Amino acid sequence: MLSGGFHSSGPFSAHPERVLVSVFGIAVGSAIFGYYLGLYLRKKKNRINHLIKLSTGKVVDIIDMEDLGDKKVFCRCWKSAEFPYCDGTHTKHNECTGDNVGPLIIKKKD
Repeated sequence: MLSGGFHSSGPFSAHPERVLVSVFGIAVGSAIFGYYLGLYLRKKKNRINHLIKLSTGKVVDIIDMEDLGDKKVFCRCWKSAEFPYCDGTHTKHNECTGDNVGPLIIKKKD
């Protein structure tokens, strides 16, 4: 009988150590599952660039100001076949994914 006149019944009422073992087992199992889930998610890489100069550590393009002319349109989606220049590939990407990426446009003031 518990305090307040209530009777304890159920599979663990006579064996509180079973409750502790069960709770401990669930906690350890959850911790192990969480650990391995974390390892799996960390290994997954979220690469943006799947096409351009993959063998280099960092993609860097240098363009002289004199070569810009009146207007140049640069890719920011990493999908252009004419990278670093935009070829409009972002339009299809945006339609498929709902993204809103667009080019960088550099032009002389009018």
